[in-house]
Amino acid sequence: MALSIKQFSLIVAFSSVLSFIFGVVAENKKPAAGIPVPGIGVVMCKYPSDPTVVLGYLSLAFLLVSTVFGLWSLFYPYKGKSIPQGALFRSTTFMVFFNIALFTAGLAAALLLWPTLTEQFHLMHNVHRNKSDCPTAKTGLLGGGAFVSLDSALFWLVALMLADNAREDYFEEVEKDPKTEHGQITA
Repeated sequence: MALSIKQFSLIVAFSSVLSFIFGVVAENKKPAAGIPVPGIGVVMCKYPSDPTVVLGYLSLAFLLVSTVFGLWSLFYPYKGKSIPQGALFRSTTFMVFFNIALFTAGLAAALLLWPTLTEQFHLMHNVHRNKSDCPTAKTGLLGGGAFVSLDSALFWLVALMLADNAREDYFEEVEKDPKTEHGQITA
């Protein structure tokens, strides 16, 4: 089944919105701290049941789906016509938005993964020596990661529009250039 640019953009947008929603809900559901239960020489932390870790991983998963489809959409051969990568990267604007989309996707992944793993670590290792408080993951990182995830998708969509323009320009050049033979450019 051949996918169109509209379908790719809908997949990128929908998965990033889901990543955003899961990240914001994970941030809001995260407890401020655990309840310390003192023992002999140790403090055991009891944390309330919360879906923060699961929601954090879901947010990360949908960010990865958005990023993979964003990358795939740029180099996908629409209508059976592929374009050389050099033709896409000739455009400075495309290159800038492509790099910003990659950077923001990586930053969003880091901002989502760090507190999720930290929260999971705190839940698994809840016995402390010489400690009276029960920490949780840093507040604000999951929400920030959710917003950067949404920003990343917007940059992927702009890069997709620029890639579509570069694709159209490339095929116009190929059709107009008398030096081409059967749709191939000769050096």
